Amino acid sequence: MRISEKTSQDGRAPARPGLSGPAARKLPVPPRERKPALAALAVLLILGGALATTLLVMRSGDRVSAVQITQQVGAGQLIPLSAMREVQIADTGVDYVPWRFREQVATTYARVTLLPGTLLTEPMTAKTTDQVGPGKAKVGLSLKAGQMPADLKWSDIVQVIYVPAAGRGSGTAQQKVLATAARVESASSGRSGGGLVTVVVDTSIAPAIAQYASSGEIALVTLPGVK
Repeated sequence: MRISEKTSQDGRAPARPGLSGPAARKLPVPPRERKPALAALAVLLILGGALATTLLVMRSGDRVSAVQITQQVGAGQLIPLSAMREVQIADTGVDYVPWRFREQVATTYARVTLLPGTLLTEPMTAKTTDQVGPGKAKVGLSLKAGQMPADLKWSDIVQVIYVPAAGRGSGTAQQKVLATAARVESASSGRSGGGLVTVVVDTSIAPAIAQYASSGEIALVTLPGVK
């Protein structure tokens, strides 16, 4: 005897056991929890970054003229115009000395040693200095060729030497160092090799240097290793 499955009245086979209909669909996934605070923070960070970039681009176009040091100026030394040049820099808010004040800068002294390439700020300068104050004097020298180095320049450190003239004292006078480390305040060379030099020395020795210089018995020797 054959066993056969009964069909439904509409001719379709009966449903198999198991999930069917709505039960066979995927399980519902709970919606993601949105965090409005984090989203707002992300937006703010993006906007802040864009704003900072825009400001940098805009500020990079703002240029100002400033004073840049081109030669080393020792602490306590006058800052000459020859040691300054004009440079264009971005306006970053730092109080660099504007180029239009260069004449005033030339009347001030370096508070610290200024190296070439330094952008000058006001705290680097001083209206007075201990280098030329109580106990110090400036002595002007008019020297001939051979009495000073040809490349002598301001801020150099020199020895001031007494060189007696030939025949003075029947040869009894001897050379001697009057100042072991005098700083050159200014120097200008002439065509013949000599020039006018101003040195800063102790007041105790200044009269003797001036006297010997008037008779042409002064020579200067540079000390390159001393700053």
